[in-house]
Amino acid sequence: MLLGESVLVDGGPKDFPPGFFDRADRSKDASFYASPRFVTHIDDGALAAVGALYDELGVRGEVLDLMGSWISHFRAPPASLTVLGMNAEELRLNRAALRRVVHDLNADPRVPFGDDSFDDVVCCVSVDYLIRPIEVFSEVARVLREGGRFVCTFSNRCFPTKVIRGWLDADDAAHCAIVSRYFALSGGWSAPVVERRPTPLGGDPLFAVWSTKLYRRAAER
Repeated sequence: MLLGESVLVDGGPKDFPPGFFDRADRSKDASFYASPRFVTHIDDGALAAVGALYDELGVRGEVLDLMGSWISHFRAPPASLTVLGMNAEELRLNRAALRRVVHDLNADPRVPFGDDSFDDVVCCVSVDYLIRPIEVFSEVARVLREGGRFVCTFSNRCFPTKVIRGWLDADDAAHCAIVSRYFALSGGWSAPVVERRPTPLGGDPLFAVWSTKLYRRAAER
């Protein structure tokens, strides 16, 4: 059942053309993110919508915040929050985090945790920066427990030199289709749920795409 306004994903990309994952700034992300940026990227109304979604979905157990920073946008911290991001100083100030891991998924798409480590994984306003998203989504499925959700939220704001070109060339509906396609191509996921979340009129929009890790058959365990 959808919790908010649905966004059609028909007509999304079946294949990603050459140059889709290129970026204007090809320098190492570690250099770009070396200095902390204590900003939130989207306005307060959109941030509140992120927290409301986490509450509605019941994201409150052992959670991984992927590509996170100094705030994880939960209304109340989950039981155990691990934050993986690019800047150690930003992560240090995340008061909700119990564990903090500095890791560049564009340099190494492996998610550095064991199989079945988390109940849920979230990624807020960062999925558009991934240059190897299919590998990352496959890794998220590996570290998720069966029945866990991967919840991606995003808006129309970004660092344009670091976002992939395919995202910059797409509109909001196509952004939702792109993330849905990541789930389909990485495998092991239920059909994604796609929503435009309620935000204040005139403020930043917020979109959410999430999917559930499928249960494996006994023979595959």
